[in-house]
Amino acid sequence: MTITFLTSSRADYGIYLPLLKKIKADSFFSLKIIAFGTHLSKKHGETIQQIYADGFDVAYKIDTLLDGDTPLIIAQSMAKTMAQFAEIWEKEKDTTDLIFCLGDRFEMFAAVSASVPFNIPIAHLHGGETTLGAIDEVFRHSLTSMSKLHFASTEKHKKRVEQILGHSKLVFNVGALSIDNLNDLQLYSKDAFKEKFGIELNNPILVTFHPETKSYEKNEFYIDQLLLALMDIEQQLIFTMPNADTSGNIIREKINLFVKKKSNAYVVESFGTQGYFSCIAHCSFVLGNSSSGIIEAASFGKYVINLGARQQGRDVGANVFHCEIDSQKIKDAIISVKKAPVLSKKNIYGDGKASDIIIERLKTCIL
Repeated sequence: MTITFLTSSRADYGIYLPLLKKIKADSFFSLKIIAFGTHLSKKHGETIQQIYADGFDVAYKIDTLLDGDTPLIIAQSMAKTMAQFAEIWEKEKDTTDLIFCLGDRFEMFAAVSASVPFNIPIAHLHGGETTLGAIDEVFRHSLTSMSKLHFASTEKHKKRVEQILGHSKLVFNVGALSIDNLNDLQLYSKDAFKEKFGIELNNPILVTFHPETKSYEKNEFYIDQLLLALMDIEQQLIFTMPNADTSGNIIREKINLFVKKKSNAYVVESFGTQGYFSCIAHCSFVLGNSSSGIIEAASFGKYVINLGARQQGRDVGANVFHCEIDSQKIKDAIISVKKAPVLSKKNIYGDGKASDIIIERLKTCIL
């Protein structure tokens, strides 16, 4: 079986990684990877290099990003992506048995949409989830509708996929693939982390804040509120940068200015999977609106202050505190988290066996 994986960012590649390794090692499968989106962007860390470093070949490298983050440019980027992938699917239509896509990104939607006229079966990861503050929800549910094989992350999300499709055929709850990473990944010690990233970890708050794309005109206000809440925090702060979403650049600019003024604050463009999870393992808690706070943080026994509506609607564990993007409410939430009891490492998103279940299903399902 020839499977083509689509990866458009460091985030989806990191999620895929345990499955990619097992598929590469299994003679039943032939693996192809298409890298596009921010993977080829120097501004976003040129993370295609991590794919090579992990020992994978890349069948196609597609430059799909345009310079800017306005609604017009996002729409034009989608058009560019669809046109380029139409050419790829014309070449690959007779040799690709299955396209693997993940999640909810606009560029993923464009790439997969271009395959539909060629009738290549599609497998979708993380369908059925809800993110009220992001246009991603539209793309996620559309990808579900286009796909034939579905691997959901919780039972609740599986049922939502079945509602969207109107049937339960080839819909499976396998858990989140990213939890598999935690079983296999060797995390950096604090000393190794310092050597790799130049940061001496001191019980940091890990901050990742992405744009709310359904209310992109408010993103400048939102990042101002977050940074105002952190201005007087003496605890170490480590920021990671946002996705290539509408109004993401203003968030980048303000974080960079903030870090220059705060001696206890650091910013890293891309930790990579190993670095990012190591940072979660050594942090005090997670602050922001990243899916990693919803899905992976519980496996480390870490609390999460989830800001705003970007992740609202996803299944969450007891470790997640929802908070409005208001400076005083963020300060209050930080105080509450610091007083909260120690957590277990139970995670509603699974126990790290998703890749094994997916491979079993791939070998037995008739597409």
